[in-house]
Amino acid sequence: SQALETIRNRVDKFGVAEPLIQKQGVNEIIVQLPGMKDPERAIALIGKTAVLEFKLVDETGDIRKALEGNVPEGDEVLYQRITDKEAGTVRQTPFLLKKQTLLTGDSLTDARVAIDTQFNEPYVSITFDSEGARQFEKITSENVGKRLAIVLDSNVYSAPNIQEKIGGGKAMITGRFTHEDASDLAIVLRAGALPAPVNIIQNVTVGPSLGQDSIEAGVKAAVIGGLLVLLFMAVYYKFAGVIADFAVVLNIVMLLGAMAWFNATLTLPGIAGIILTIGMGVDSNVLIFERIKEELRLGRTPRAAVDAGYDRAWWTVIDSHVTTLITAAVLFQFGSGPIKGFAVSLSLGILINLFTALVGTKVVFDIMHQRRRVERVSI
Repeated sequence: SQALETIRNRVDKFGVAEPLIQKQGVNEIIVQLPGMKDPERAIALIGKTAVLEFKLVDETGDIRKALEGNVPEGDEVLYQRITDKEAGTVRQTPFLLKKQTLLTGDSLTDARVAIDTQFNEPYVSITFDSEGARQFEKITSENVGKRLAIVLDSNVYSAPNIQEKIGGGKAMITGRFTHEDASDLAIVLRAGALPAPVNIIQNVTVGPSLGQDSIEAGVKAAVIGGLLVLLFMAVYYKFAGVIADFAVVLNIVMLLGAMAWFNATLTLPGIAGIILTIGMGVDSNVLIFERIKEELRLGRTPRAAVDAGYDRAWWTVIDSHVTTLITAAVLFQFGSGPIKGFAVSLSLGILINLFTALVGTKVVFDIMHQRRRVERVSI
């Protein structure tokens, strides 16, 4: 549905790792945001309807009489609400506006945070499509000297005076924002308006201990499986297997470092991607070692056999990794939530594994041959 897609777009732009967004029943949507440190901000982001409207200020009417109930026909009273987070207060300024909406947010193509160089305050710069730009230029040209209110969800953000015709299809929304507020507003404007208001039925924060149980079980399975693989490689391929084990450990360390660099949340799909990366790392080394064995059977020297083994296995390893990387890219592009998390960890693992398998282990063999004359390869 449109509401589901709009919420998904907002959350994706918010940058939450591996969100789960799915429909429940007829009129309910479940949103799970792992690693979210500010639930209130998330609720505000998801629950905002984000209906953007441009309306003229009725400067001929009497705002005091309107507040007493004598609202002129065709007008309405809306408020500008400015929140002082430090004091915990909300200041409301009433505006008497024309009910007629001259332009809506349906014509928006982009919304970005920018900084006012004069006052060093953030604002939201919005861009209209060609039709919206034409309408906005027409509105400003016909109402020079009047005030045009920018209204979002019945809240007046600003009501600047139109000093001249504005072309180019660009406008700005000001309102004493913090950078966080401006960023969230830009996100909801880019994602589009919800088709109907959203009511938050339930908000539950799962403590780290509950999610930690699943993570610990996944890590335990990964460690046991990894140790068995390392043991098999060391027993079956002897010293060469130990070199492969070194490459696998290096692979995992670099992968975890990369995930930490990208501030990724370690979830079960992410652990699955790490385990698959271990398997691909071992598979690459098996291909190389079997090639080296074939060269040794042909009577080549250890140094020549190692070089030939890597040369012959090179394209096979590249081919398998590139095809898997393409699959991961498709999962990331068209998947959502946990699927994207799996794709990210898998993609990082593939790229790192290419380095450790084709470069890391080869360097160890080269150092071994340079420092001492090796008459046979323990493989």
